[in-house]
Amino acid sequence: MDISTKQTDAPPPAPQPALTERKRDARGASRPGDRIFLGLSRGSGILLLVIMAAIAVFLTYRASLAISKDHGNFLTTFEWNTNLTPPVFGIAVLAFGTVVSSIVAMAIAVPVAVAIALFLTHYAPRRLSGPIAYVIDLLAAVPSIVYGLWGALVLVPHMQGLYGWLDDYLGWTGLFSWDGGAPRAMLTVGILLAIMILPIITNVSREVFRQVPRMHEEAALALGATRWEVVRMSVLPFGRSGVISASMLGLGRALGETMAVATVLSPSYDIQASLLDPGGGTFAQNIASKFGEATDQGRDALIASGLVLFVITLLVNGAARAIIARRKEYSGANA
Repeated sequence: MDISTKQTDAPPPAPQPALTERKRDARGASRPGDRIFLGLSRGSGILLLVIMAAIAVFLTYRASLAISKDHGNFLTTFEWNTNLTPPVFGIAVLAFGTVVSSIVAMAIAVPVAVAIALFLTHYAPRRLSGPIAYVIDLLAAVPSIVYGLWGALVLVPHMQGLYGWLDDYLGWTGLFSWDGGAPRAMLTVGILLAIMILPIITNVSREVFRQVPRMHEEAALALGATRWEVVRMSVLPFGRSGVISASMLGLGRALGETMAVATVLSPSYDIQASLLDPGGGTFAQNIASKFGEATDQGRDALIASGLVLFVITLLVNGAARAIIARRKEYSGANA
């Protein structure tokens, strides 16, 4: 018997419930846990922006009260007398000292930190890299006041030899001339800050270098590269953005460090041409030393200087983000 089948236009089968549920899950719109996590994440970001805006508004308001009564130029005056009638104060010396001490700290700490991170990740044997990394982690947990006491009691007395050597061989530059006074100057502050930020930069750089794809290093070795050439061509380009981020974290601590600087520095409201002459000051050190005895007008003036430090920190972070954005090809995101 000849049996024929008739073709009928049947509607397409309805999607399976499991497939529909899976597609909704991929869009993050169906599961309660996803919605809760999305709300918490979005709320945390908005809360952070609100807190930053509230801080900026508070600092700006109190700073405007102080600056309106200031009979000096707030940006260029080399004086801080908030108890006078009328008050006269400015941030020229504080801004100079903050920037100079941070630059000295970064110039010392960043190369040493990167070298330590490379040694721990690509040169040191495992039995040696573990204990060294543990000691560096401990250094990051030391309170700043302990660093300050160590700097005042140990570092400052032993800086005279270095100051004398710099004066003998580099004093002609004017930047390292020394008159034989106590070595409580910007160079000492910069060295102490470098020691304090060294663990932060080292730890972050070490973790970044560990994320370098192993295939990149093996490919360079297969082409006959030496170990240093592997580091130069594969490791450093990949970790460049991470090192910049680590450096900005260290710079943030150097800019805002208070007690260690106040313990080591001999402050004065003069800008010294030499890094070896006592004097100068920083925003954080000035706020810490004067806030307890300041009047209402004096507190407003200190808050105004804090606003300037707040702006400097934002500018530094913004510059770091711009540098990283220009080097996305080295960020490792597409590795």
